[in-house]
Amino acid sequence: MIRCSITDRHRTPCLLDTIARNLLDGPDWIQIREKDLPARELLHLVRAALALPNPRGVEIIVNSRMDVALTAGAHGLHLPADSIPANRWRALAPAPFLIGVSCHTVEEVRAAESSGADYVLFGPVFAPISKSSNLPLRGLDALRQAAAAVRIPVLALGGVTRDNSTACVETGAAGIAGISLFL
Repeated sequence: MIRCSITDRHRTPCLLDTIARNLLDGPDWIQIREKDLPARELLHLVRAALALPNPRGVEIIVNSRMDVALTAGAHGLHLPADSIPANRWRALAPAPFLIGVSCHTVEEVRAAESSGADYVLFGPVFAPISKSSNLPLRGLDALRQAAAAVRIPVLALGGVTRDNSTACVETGAAGIAGISLFL
């Protein structure tokens, strides 16, 4: 099972301490998702995260900013559903470099795979815990359909907890992602 921690510096006293803990004992991927940071500050944060001890080889993925991901030497890029297709970004990326896409429908999941995405985050499966969302809840049946529709990993997102994570994986999802789950 792939576990992806998504950062939110507003929910933790020290984001780098949280990242350091997760690098030692936690998720397989850390998506640095600080959308409101200016590029220079985001670059500094990503470089600081990449400089931390990482004995398990956790992948550091940057949300939305290919320029920051490449400059910092991150392991990947995560795109919103309405972004430029993954294959256009792939031409700029060194190998190996993960490119993921947020998806909310089975059609978006298929489109992400056909455009060259390596994985998708699908949701919200349940009511989000760490932020409000006006998106309709997808539920486990839609997660099952999304996971069955493609060959790339589909990770459940939105309201995922320790209690319901097994149910997510039992649908065929390759893993789970979230903010609160890894704080």
